[in-house]
Amino acid sequence: MKRILILDMGNAARSIMAEALVNHHLKRSCNLHAESAGIVPKGSIDHETIQVLAEDGIETEHLWSKSLDDLKRSDFDLVVTVCDNLKEACPVLPGARKVIHIGFEDPDGKPFEAYERTIHQLKRLLLPRIEEELCEEE
Repeated sequence: MKRILILDMGNAARSIMAEALVNHHLKRSCNLHAESAGIVPKGSIDHETIQVLAEDGIETEHLWSKSLDDLKRSDFDLVVTVCDNLKEACPVLPGARKVIHIGFEDPDGKPFEAYERTIHQLKRLLLPRIEEELCEEE
């Protein structure tokens, strides 16, 4: 199984949504598993993040805000930074085979519509890119 790390600053919205979307939409079809982490994790997931995922029919009970230190392994097939602040300052992850950046605006502190826009952008931009990078052709 291929492993993906989705990394941002707080691990409360964008990276959590991305983790849930990848595992919901690509886990079986591409034989991969996503995890997410924050450089400075908020320690909780934004209520709006849980709400927008639930409205999309995605399970949220297993999600939690975590740091890189909370991850059990560091060997990832792909690391995706989703925060522009990390584009140039991504920590060195010696086990990462490939690192890419796809920036998304942080919806934190904004109206619920910003969370809805973020999840739609993640579906439209992130999922196809991960498929391109890791999903093998049948």
